[in-house]
Amino acid sequence: MTSDRAIWSSLPVPTLIIGPDDRIVDINSAAEGFLNVSAKTVRNMPVWDQIAVNDPLEAAFDRARSTSTPLFVNDVDVGSGERAPMQSDLQVAPLMGHPGHMILMISPRELAGRMTQNHSVKSAAKSAIGMAEMLAHEIKNPLAGITGAAQLLSMNLKTEDLELTDLIVEESRRIVKLLGQVEQFGNLSSPDFQAVNVHDVLDRARRSALLGFGAHMKIVEDYDPSLPLAQGDPDQLLQVVLNLLKNAAEAAGKTKGTIRLHSYYEHSFRLRRADGTGQSLPLQIEIIDDGPGLPEAIKGDVFDPFVSGRENGTGLGLALVSKIISDHSGWISVTSVPGRTVFRISLPRAPKSAQQA
Repeated sequence: MTSDRAIWSSLPVPTLIIGPDDRIVDINSAAEGFLNVSAKTVRNMPVWDQIAVNDPLEAAFDRARSTSTPLFVNDVDVGSGERAPMQSDLQVAPLMGHPGHMILMISPRELAGRMTQNHSVKSAAKSAIGMAEMLAHEIKNPLAGITGAAQLLSMNLKTEDLELTDLIVEESRRIVKLLGQVEQFGNLSSPDFQAVNVHDVLDRARRSALLGFGAHMKIVEDYDPSLPLAQGDPDQLLQVVLNLLKNAAEAAGKTKGTIRLHSYYEHSFRLRRADGTGQSLPLQIEIIDDGPGLPEAIKGDVFDPFVSGRENGTGLGLALVSKIISDHSGWISVTSVPGRTVFRISLPRAPKSAQQA
């Protein structure tokens, strides 16, 4: 006969046992992954300190306990201090034989829907980028002619008229630079997959940032030293982290802000694609800053090409980040409120043979 403990540990959805005083008695393995904490850490902790729900549930929870009836709550955002909220269904039921004790089951349902939407967005983005690359190639040649003509005209103009030709040259060069960034999407080679220590990538990016664009920032390391190797291209992943660090540093302006580089393992994180196939992405990297946050109008579109929250921004940096992570069969998401913006990257781990090499 299978033991109760084995059944408890094998439950596929995050599940908590809550005592009469609304303190956590126990959580299963799936809940440890969902909350990113160990069962030992949260035992005897108030449940509503560990779980954040966007709807007030305490009163309904108490009614379910007092009447010993189940409670079902659909389509609520559930998160914790260690992870971004996910749209979920909640099921609450009394624990038979234990008066006042309740079982809380969390069924995340947001990820698959987001992935389906993200797949459509990326497909459309790739088509748009393909067209943009073709246009970029065609536009750069006449721009070079316009720039050359303006420079020739400037040789015979009066000083007061040179401002106009200087403007033509300056704006033409700015457009050429933008077109070069667009072409970078098409020129980016396929990842050279190998076993990668993500902490080495983070350290390289941190050192580079502190010597340049992030010199005014404080960059804090918060690593899980037991994190296994990831499957990826170290140079492309470095480009991703540098882009995210640069965004955070630029968002802070001249203010001395703080960026936290956080790594951890979430064994329950599994991505379901639009075609029904799945991918385990247990390695998590978070770039967290205390800046002003993303503008509300673009929060849902920051990974689309040409969407930018900065004046004169091209809106291509995060689109490139999204493309690289997609090529790695990974996942990237962002949550942002004033004072806390979190870009989270989820990556597959390297094969066991590479881990042991």
